[in-house]
Amino acid sequence: MNEVDGQVKCEKWIRDDDDHSEESKATWWLKRLIGGRTKKVSIDWPYPFVEKKLFVLTVSAGLEGYHINVDGRHITSFPYRTGFTLEDATGLFVNGDIDVHSVFAASLPSTHPSFAPQRHLEMLPKWQAPPLPDEPVELFIGILSAGNHFSERMAVRKSWMQHPSLKSSNVVARFFVAMHGRKEINVELMKEADFFGDIVIVPYMDNYDLVVLKTVAICEYGVRTVAAKYVMKCDDDTFVRIDAVMKEVKKVPRGRSLYVGNINYYHKPLRHGKWAVTYEEWPEEDYPPYANGPGYIISFDIAEYVVSEFEKHKLRLFKMEDVSMGMWVEQFNSSRAVEYVHSLKFCQFGCIDDYYTAHYQSPRQMICLWRKLLNQGKPQCCNVR
Repeated sequence: MNEVDGQVKCEKWIRDDDDHSEESKATWWLKRLIGGRTKKVSIDWPYPFVEKKLFVLTVSAGLEGYHINVDGRHITSFPYRTGFTLEDATGLFVNGDIDVHSVFAASLPSTHPSFAPQRHLEMLPKWQAPPLPDEPVELFIGILSAGNHFSERMAVRKSWMQHPSLKSSNVVARFFVAMHGRKEINVELMKEADFFGDIVIVPYMDNYDLVVLKTVAICEYGVRTVAAKYVMKCDDDTFVRIDAVMKEVKKVPRGRSLYVGNINYYHKPLRHGKWAVTYEEWPEEDYPPYANGPGYIISFDIAEYVVSEFEKHKLRLFKMEDVSMGMWVEQFNSSRAVEYVHSLKFCQFGCIDDYYTAHYQSPRQMICLWRKLLNQGKPQCCNVR
């Protein structure tokens, strides 16, 4: 049984029309639009709410995640999402036909749950990055990370960064981190970067709207520092199967420009809600084809084009870095043909068996995925948090 702080975990409602398969997730909306709902959907509803009856709901924060109690009875728990920052928890929203009589808050956390670098970092030589090779490399992987993600980076070092290709310097990986708003985190980050030798610190304060500059920095490092044939971008909660990724890349004949990932076609900007994009930010009605940000690969010539256009102040920057890359590839494609390679195995929403990349993986899941590859030779998902 999956648990959070020893409590039962439940992260979503259980529907009887979802078999949890990749096909189900990919075609559910299409079937819904074409044929409408064919049957009444039942949902297991674990919360003991009764209309017109008062209840007390308690939300508490534990070491691993949040816990929900109703009228003193534990109902559900859910883990901290990888990449959580304190700024993401500045408000509690209650939606629906509910009258809130009172709200009481106590013992709110003053620090990020994972800010304890001495607890997460293993300062051992075996986790240090090997020296950069003198010759060009096959693949460079730039990993977007935040200053306070000590546990996430350590899990990556102890899992897929132990792949033989990285040890032989045929593949090079580096974390790209901006400065944090808290001085003590930056101090620990500098110590970490100095010891492990695998962190590139970009010279600005971390901000969502500036993430796109990290992507430009990844391209520059891949082109100028390691002269990689291919440049990959991923996140620090993305598990990468190096062999599978390279196999997918090599389907395209050498010498051709390529853009590989889980590619979205004809996506439209959201104009309302948390992720809203204004018409001033993006006046077009559609985004260009773009690969989801948790894991995609471009060829050297596209990365070189991005760096060149940026230095000439001609590169259009958009706050969503994956859409930005799609836009840059589209511009490059207007003068030189690019092969777009799409695969759902660059998993956007989590993990599927036989994945190329798995997203939203906690540090525990990272280690579990790596052990499954080493011990069983099978790319199978892990349900541990």
